Amino acid sequence: MLKTTDIIDEKEKILHQKCKEASFPLDKEDINLINNSIEYLRLSQDEDKAEELGLRAGMGLAFPQLGKLKRIFVISYKTEEGNFIEYTVINPKIISYSNELVYVEEGEGCLSVNREVEGIIPRHARITVGFYDTKGNYIEERVREEISVAFQHEIDHLDGILFTDRIDKKNPFKNMDKMRSI
Repeated sequence: MLKTTDIIDEKEKILHQKCKEASFPLDKEDINLINNSIEYLRLSQDEDKAEELGLRAGMGLAFPQLGKLKRIFVISYKTEEGNFIEYTVINPKIISYSNELVYVEEGEGCLSVNREVEGIIPRHARITVGFYDTKGNYIEERVREEISVAFQHEIDHLDGILFTDRIDKKNPFKNMDKMRSI
């Protein structure tokens, strides 16, 4: 099982490198990393388990955060009903996006950024993404709101961009009045 210490800290240069496309079939190591990442995210969203295992809560994890420069990430989002919406995303490309911009009201977080960060990141409220699943099947998915933000955040990781890079240093809440908070 993954531990919080397996996740690379923002100071590491690898997080600012662009990832290479993954090739199919995926190797066993990649499949194991995908499964372990989903398990970590699920457990991290259960307060008791997270405390017991010392996990930081998260809903997305990209391969560069685990030291692999491959265009792969997973999302595991716990709904209010307690179900999980999960994605394994390989070689994603944003096909289209809404003009409407949103930001996460309490601020975005990242399992690689272990500190409080002030500011907002403009994100598209809805995006359509093309990607492959673990078997190499092509999927197009329209995602919205929190899932859209998570996809954009994780795609940034694959391009060597941290959410902190997207915050305006001089005016961290710039254009906040022109966006909707979620």
